[in-house]
Amino acid sequence: MKTRITEMLGIQHPIIQGGMHYVGFAELAAAVSNAGGLGVITGLTQKTPADLANEIAKCRDLTDKPFGVNLTFLPTVSSPDYPGYVKAIIEGGVKVVETAGRNPSEVMPYLKDAGIKVIHKCTSVRHSLKAQSIGCDAVSVDGFECGGHPGEDDIPNMILLPRAADELEIPFVASGGMADARSLVAALSMGAEGMNMGTRFIATKEAPVHQKVKEAIVAASELDTRLVMRPLRNTERVLTNAAVERLLEKEQRLGKDLKFEDIIDEVAGVYPKIMMDGDMEAGAWSCGMVAGLIHDIPTCEELISGIMAEAEIIVRKRLEGMWAA
Repeated sequence: MKTRITEMLGIQHPIIQGGMHYVGFAELAAAVSNAGGLGVITGLTQKTPADLANEIAKCRDLTDKPFGVNLTFLPTVSSPDYPGYVKAIIEGGVKVVETAGRNPSEVMPYLKDAGIKVIHKCTSVRHSLKAQSIGCDAVSVDGFECGGHPGEDDIPNMILLPRAADELEIPFVASGGMADARSLVAALSMGAEGMNMGTRFIATKEAPVHQKVKEAIVAASELDTRLVMRPLRNTERVLTNAAVERLLEKEQRLGKDLKFEDIIDEVAGVYPKIMMDGDMEAGAWSCGMVAGLIHDIPTCEELISGIMAEAEIIVRKRLEGMWAA
């Protein structure tokens, strides 16, 4: 399958693995890229730019295919060493960067000068247009269904993707609710040039996370995610557990008086405990509603080749077969 995204990124299939905290390590990125998609290393999971440089080198040893790095720009007081991370990405020869969070305009000149393609994650059409205006090569359009931060507009992909197609000139991929061939064909039909999967890739053999995390996703239904931090306008979709329900109770009780400090135990520093140690009650962790569509733990090769084979059947047989002769 050829789309503007496969041509732009030099990949075989229009499937991207999104950046995920304590999930997007070299092993997973390389497995996705070797299967014909675009694997992505999560930059800020690496504690220093030197650590990121090592992870990029490790990924290069595992694949000769293109892979990317996610760099999330956080609205934090103590900002990470972004110039250092950008330098590690450029010197590592990475040709695709997925940016997320705040506007990446400050680093754009450096990335563009190095010939790097930039895909910015957006949860609205207005943010997508802004990304286009500052020179991003593509955007990842995240619907309300997505795990992690869905923004504050609550627009699901059945509306958001066609709206993006109406407004954008640069290509975009669909993100949020993407799990299988049906997701891909639907996204393409609404104007996307491919899809970005996050939660689906956690439940794969190569994802370097605790087996309990994978099993929790398989066991979950589409009803098992919750939206936390809405009162702080930093909404995050997470898989429910005791810590999440405790957090929601605090939000309800404190109302407008809620401060980040009130929920810090449930949201700060929990990813290593969950993803590495399998402590499933440690706190809130990002997970999409798409968990309801995930029923197995395949290899990345099995997942991606299965999606592409089934997508062809849907298009050539099911959809074409609906037209009267």
